[in-house]
Amino acid sequence: MREKKIEQQLVKEVKDIGGIALKIASPGFDGMPDRLILLPNRKLAFVEVKAPGKTLRPLQEKRKRQLEALGFLVFCLDHIEQIGGILREIQAS
Repeated sequence: MREKKIEQQLVKEVKDIGGIALKIASPGFDGMPDRLILLPNRKLAFVEVKAPGKTLRPLQEKRKRQLEALGFLVFCLDHIEQIGGILREIQAS
């Protein structure tokens, strides 16, 4: 499965539960996750979408650590089956 299909499914499932999956563009600040997930009740998290089996690059790992140090949830998504669990974790935060 391609990264694009996983990302499309993420956007759909977020929308289905009343949320928004914003595409992030951060010129001059490389390595930021692909999506900012905004859910009802002020729940939010960052998600980096990868092709199956792919992992974060070193700069992406650094950005993940920076965001987590600020108290944000950050996920790496590489299989459609992970989407439900990620969304439940965001909702429970």
